[in-house]
Amino acid sequence: MTQDLDFTPSNDRLPPQSIEAEEAILGGIMLDPEAMSRIGDRLISEAFYVGAHKDIYQAAHRLYGQGKPTDLLSITNWLSDHGLLFRIGGRSKLATLVDRTVSAINIDALADLVMEKYQRRQLIKAGNEIVHLGYQTETDLPVVLDQAEQKVYGITAENSEADLVHISDSLANTFSEIEARHLGTVSPALPTGFYDLDTLLGGGLRKGRLYVLAARPSVGKSALAGNIALHIARNSRKLVAIFSVEMTTDEYVQRFLSSESGIENSFLDSGRLSDNQWQPLSETICHLSDLPIFINDDSCPTLGDIRSQIRRASSAYGGVGLVIVDYLQLMAEGLVDSKVNMTERVAQISRGLKRIAKDLDVPVLALSQLSREVESRNDKRPILSDLRSSGQVEQDSDVVIMLYRDEIYNPDTPDRGIAELIIRKQRNGPTGTAKLLLDHQFTKFKNLSRGRGF
Repeated sequence: MTQDLDFTPSNDRLPPQSIEAEEAILGGIMLDPEAMSRIGDRLISEAFYVGAHKDIYQAAHRLYGQGKPTDLLSITNWLSDHGLLFRIGGRSKLATLVDRTVSAINIDALADLVMEKYQRRQLIKAGNEIVHLGYQTETDLPVVLDQAEQKVYGITAENSEADLVHISDSLANTFSEIEARHLGTVSPALPTGFYDLDTLLGGGLRKGRLYVLAARPSVGKSALAGNIALHIARNSRKLVAIFSVEMTTDEYVQRFLSSESGIENSFLDSGRLSDNQWQPLSETICHLSDLPIFINDDSCPTLGDIRSQIRRASSAYGGVGLVIVDYLQLMAEGLVDSKVNMTERVAQISRGLKRIAKDLDVPVLALSQLSREVESRNDKRPILSDLRSSGQVEQDSDVVIMLYRDEIYNPDTPDRGIAELIIRKQRNGPTGTAKLLLDHQFTKFKNLSRGRGF
């Protein structure tokens, strides 16, 4: 049985609006000197359906912003001075609005009503634009779907600006969180599984923060990020979303298999497995299949792609525990605007990831390359100025972790197999160094102090 689809546009219906509410608001503004202070921060001129009403409200808003009265005479003079009085219907139009209004007592509720009607009109507009997108068959479907989703999301984002919060409200929320932590009923952070690192981070990774893990190539940043992803997915049962610009999904999964099964990555790569290795490999596959880890290995995902996919995953699975981006510079290279240099591209990605962390209330772990300046110093331990391509990364990040292995530069070092996680910046905590063991065969980091993995 086929489904009958109706492609006929519904243009015979009047868009949502309330002209009476608009008139009452404007009359109330001219009657009550305090009216604008009650609605000026929530009601925009574009929300008015009638063009004349938009002009009148804009006049009132401008006067209010200048600290001037918004009475009948003041608004009349403003409109006259700007050549708009005739367009809105003259002095008689303003006088009529005042005469029809009894008081401004309900102006808050009326402002909410007008904004609601405006949002509904915006939704209709977005719907029509989405219909138009549906006919753009020359554009790839994933691009069309993302654009359609952004149009709907833009309506809620436009009208969800954060308001000023009194400190008493924040204090009450903060006290409740501290009390919950004390009672052990809630964890303020997701443990990474590395005890010394979690101690420096105040328990682990926290929502709304951007963490940058930086290292020179082939030091192990992707492996470390993968280890953290496994621990969080397995122990906290939180969804982990990995956006890998460098490695394929298969490469990430093979590393997971090696780390969890205890079978060397080189054996998995060549397929030369002994008879007694097949059973642990099968058991590991079953175990990993149950973990909430999702990987996107698109070679050039946009910030919009990442935001959209996190939002959908959060809605479908009840939240996202951690977002990993591997890595910043490669993602920046995928930006199509050739007029923007690499430094500006990395800065754009960095700012975007910080906004994603904050807006979607998730911790974001972004991997980053370090510049070659490291190689020119006697002490090769990286510092903040080594962040490649942009100082904006340092500015946007809440925590910057530098991964260093002395054996790469000093083959005879007594610290073979030891990796240093050097926290060079932490906005809300201490800096310091946590040391881990690295098992090269299985691309697995382990806790040094306890001599075992997590």
